Amino acid sequence: MDGEFLSQPIAAGVLDVHEPAARRLPLVFASPHSGSEYPADFVAVSRLDPVALRQSEDSFVDELFAAAPELGAPLLSARFPRAYLDVNREAYELDPAMFCDPLPSYVNAGSPRVRIGLGTIARIVASGENIYAGKLRFADAERRIECLYHPYHQELRRLVQETAGMFGGYLLVDCHSMPSSSGCGQDGADIVLGDCYGAACAPRILEAACRFLAERGFKVAVNAPYAGGFTTACYGRPSAHRHALQIEINRALYMDERSYCRKPKFAQLVKDLADLIHRLGQATQNCLPKTARGSTFQLMPHPGGHI
Repeated sequence: MDGEFLSQPIAAGVLDVHEPAARRLPLVFASPHSGSEYPADFVAVSRLDPVALRQSEDSFVDELFAAAPELGAPLLSARFPRAYLDVNREAYELDPAMFCDPLPSYVNAGSPRVRIGLGTIARIVASGENIYAGKLRFADAERRIECLYHPYHQELRRLVQETAGMFGGYLLVDCHSMPSSSGCGQDGADIVLGDCYGAACAPRILEAACRFLAERGFKVAVNAPYAGGFTTACYGRPSAHRHALQIEINRALYMDERSYCRKPKFAQLVKDLADLIHRLGQATQNCLPKTARGSTFQLMPHPGGHI
């Protein structure tokens, strides 16, 4: 029935935070869309089966970057799936047509992401199919945002603030995967790097990433078709030594997109990305002011939305 949705409390363990034994790199890694814990009552009210719901999931991306803590950088990943709540959005990018009751005035109902069905609470999965059989209550959306969205960004804020305090700045690497049919084409990019067209990351860091990946044989694109989402835009301020880079990895490189199984070359990609982490650490360190290390650092709210 419309408006009747979650009845069970959301589990306390909604995030995984893998901290290094010691912070040796001015980097923070985040995997917002690799979560695969689908609440049973969410699946029950969806018109899609569990496999179809996984289309929007960046499967195994947290595993691809698992070397980050070993190399001296924290890794944050969401356990909940993107189809349930998308933290790579403003907190309240919501589609009024999805709800049975009016939305508050502070809701951003007109963003381009909402218009295509991919707001904070998505209307569709990657294939364009509607997720829900009926309408939701705003109270349910608000609860997800309070229990999942805000804890995620509070933890991410903590990690970047601590890193900036130690090193005088940071590079946040927002880690994603893309379907092989995402617009890159059969002969398109293996990896897409997004820096919001230069607004989120120093050119030297982007160039170092591009060079390294090309040396390893990857075909790299920049800002097309993915220039960077909310997190990249929000946390990236190069003039303040706060850098953010989005990385999208073609799923065909490491997994079977139908069976959701890892390919044999998964392990080699993990090794290549571990080396990329090291290279990004060097490039970022060269962009940070040595005199600022150990100084107090405050992350300012992004004017485009609340964290």
